[in-house]
Formats: sequence, structure tokens, C-alpha cells
Amino acid sequence: MMYCSLFANMRGELYENKKFKMLGQTGTSWVEPEKEEMIPLPKGASIVAIPSFIPIGLVNDEISYYDINPENPQEKITAVAALLPQGFTRTLLPACVSPNKNNRLPLFGYSAVGFKNDNIYVAAVKTDEHRKWHPVYYNTDGLPAKISKKLKKFPNNRILRQLARCSLEYSCFTAQNIFYQRWEGGIPTMTSCNANCIGCISESHTSSTSPQNRIDFIPEVEEVVDIGLEHLENAQEAIISFGQGCEGEPSLNAKKLSETIKIIRQNTNKGTINMNTNAGYTEGIKMLSDAGLDSIRVTVFSLNEKHYNIYHQPINYSFYDVEESIKYALDSGLKVSINLLTFPGFTDRDEEIEFLLEFLNRYQIDMIQLRNLNIDANELLQRFTADSDILGIDNFINILKKEMPDVKIGSYSHPVR
Repeated sequence: MMYCSLFANMRGELYENKKFKMLGQTGTSWVEPEKEEMIPLPKGASIVAIPSFIPIGLVNDEISYYDINPENPQEKITAVAALLPQGFTRTLLPACVSPNKNNRLPLFGYSAVGFKNDNIYVAAVKTDEHRKWHPVYYNTDGLPAKISKKLKKFPNNRILRQLARCSLEYSCFTAQNIFYQRWEGGIPTMTSCNANCIGCISESHTSSTSPQNRIDFIPEVEEVVDIGLEHLENAQEAIISFGQGCEGEPSLNAKKLSETIKIIRQNTNKGTINMNTNAGYTEGIKMLSDAGLDSIRVTVFSLNEKHYNIYHQPINYSFYDVEESIKYALDSGLKVSINLLTFPGFTDRDEEIEFLLEFLNRYQIDMIQLRNLNIDANELLQRFTADSDILGIDNFINILKKEMPDVKIGSYSHPVR
């Protein structure tokens, strides 16, 4: 199943290279994609240039790269990739290199792309319904007016001002949903974190620059209640989520958030109160569970404790604490999802799958949310020893479905209530 390589010139114009077969990357290897690893470019995806990187392809079964337009030798080119909408999981990274060995890919979820039968294909599989997260519903012409109206209603609410910034500067969908008054709305509340994750998007812990800034204040209970109560009372399929990309670890703010949850639940039983967390601060998870939290989504790179520690670099907690938090939440009746940071060539290793299945056999997890990890492959994988076979993301998902039929596979949080 041959796909032609794609590239862009410096004006952003997209071309196919019929002489080069498309390659993708899994782990640190260049590979030809299998049929089941490729789908037509879905609606809502975007094709983007990869700055300072050039494409790699296959010519007469030889791996090669090119840095000029084959149709115009005077024209420099750049590699391209797809950015996927929510609900799709990447199966291969783009095959590209930089002439400068010190360059690193920016922290975006680049997926390999190819061209076949006059259509663009992307290395991905659909893992959830993506209607709510389709870009057509976001960044609309009416968004600034909705933001202005909400800010006038709560003029002293610092969280709303932060969400307005996240909506307009970062195009954050969960921030925008607060103003659109629908679905999952994010409420950031914590400045600090108890982990130094390699791929953190709000604080740089590697040579890569994080794409957004963390909030610099801890809001008052009233500020959180105002936003949360209004959203749960009025939004369609309402979820409020603590633990956003622009903050640290929300369970560290358990005292204020537990008070917030109690006040909200005294005033409404509508909607779902969710928290995205690393679950390392068990006492905080206990306080929030007892206060009336409905669900938690626990972010994990690996269920192998050794690999977990390398990626998350936990501060004052251990993998045991994460397990204790999950156990307490489940015993308290919360829905628990694992937010599995997914990376082709790592997540789909034999060994990683075995650790995940063993974990799922011990805990009644409701859902595995597959989240594309945005990080340069070299930046990530140089820290780990490749000592087991790579089965492929598509095979990994099929194994999960077969071995754990009661565990949902998805990409984002669903309403509990």
C-alpha cells in the first residue's frame, strides 16, 4: 500500500513527491505504514509545516531525504504533518530530520501524512466520537461577544479573565466551552505541581519550550463556584473539569476545591464534576472524593513504575500513592479513567502493554483515554531502553479491546450524571 511523500515550500504550498514513498516514524525507526495505520484525513484535521525539518522517504527501497522541491531545484522545502482533532489517535510520527541535530520538534501532536489516489491520508485511528471537539464549533465569529458578556456578568472573576486569554490566545476548547456554555468546561485553580513531567505543556523541563503559561494566582472559592455552578446548571451535557493545561496539579488545592464542590452540590445536582490529575497527592484525592467529586482522569505515561518515574519525575509522591488514590476513588464510587499519554514506538511496546493489562486486571477502571503525547521522539526516547517489540498502535488498541472488553476506549471525558 504505497503512499507518496508530501512536502511544502516556504510559501506554505503543499506538494506530493511521486518519486518518494511515504515513511512514518515509530520509536526511532523509519517504517512504511500498514494499511490499517492510515485513514483519509478527517474533517477538522489540519496540515502544517514542520519548521526547520525536511522530509524522509523511500526511493528504490533506500531511505533518503530531500531539502529542495523536485520540480524547482531553486526552492527550499519543509516537512509537513497533520494535527488531529480530538477523537483520533496517532499511529505514526512524521518521518523527518533537521540539518541541525540540536533542533527539537515543537510540542505539537504531529502525525505522519501521505498522498494516494488524489487524497491525503494520515497515520491515525478513530478512537472516540469527535463531534463535540470538531474545530468548526470553536473560534467562531461570535466568541468574543460571548466572552465580553460573561466578563461583564462576573467583572471581578480572575478565572474568567484567564479563560478568556486561553480562549483567544491558545484556542483552548475547554476554556471556550465555558463561554459557549456547553459540554466540558475547564476551570484552572492551581499554580504549582508535584511532578516535573518531560512533556509538560505549561512549564518547560527540557530544551523544548512549553506552548503556554501557567496561571499565577490561586482563586477564591467564590470565583470557582460562580463559574462552576452556572456551567452545570445551564450547559448542555455539562462537565466542569479541574486540572487544565494552564495549571499545575489541582489536588494540591484540595481544601478550597472540596469546599467549592460542597457548595456547588448544595445548589445543584446537575452535570459532572471531574478532575484531571496525576493522583500523587492521595490526601487531596480523598478530600475531594468525600466532597462529592464525580470522576477523575489520571494522567499516566507508563504503568511500569520505573518508566513512570523517568517521565513524570514525581516530587514527594510515589507510584504507590497513585495506586492508593485510584483505589480510594473507586471505593468511593467515582468513575476513574486513565489518561494514557500515547506515543508510537513506546506505548505499543510488548512490555508496556503487559504492565497496562496487569494494572487493569487489578483496578476496575472505567475508561482508557488515549492522549497523543506532544514531544520530540529523540527528546523522549533517549531516556528509555528499547528492550521489547513494537506491535503498532492499532494492534495495541485491538489487544486492549480483546483483553479488557469492559474498559471503554476513548479520547476525552464523558458525562457521568
